[in-house]
Amino acid sequence: MNGAAGRRPNLTYSAPIGSVDLAAFQDDGTAYEIWPCHECLPWHAEVVRDGDDVLVREWHAVDCPTFQSLISDEE
Repeated sequence: MNGAAGRRPNLTYSAPIGSVDLAAFQDDGTAYEIWPCHECLPWHAEVVRDGDDVLVREWHAVDCPTFQSLISDEE
């Protein structure tokens, strides 16, 4: 989903965005480090609670290669 043929991916602040929820902690309880995405401008993250689970929700431009990789890993 890196854009239609002949179209450049929209990775600007005006791009449509999507999110993916990631574990906030490793199995041993150590927190994961969060680094900004260098692929897209609208990247941001938030910490969310889902019941007893603490997750990091990362937001990316939907055309972002990193986002596409993250959501394909979930499938």
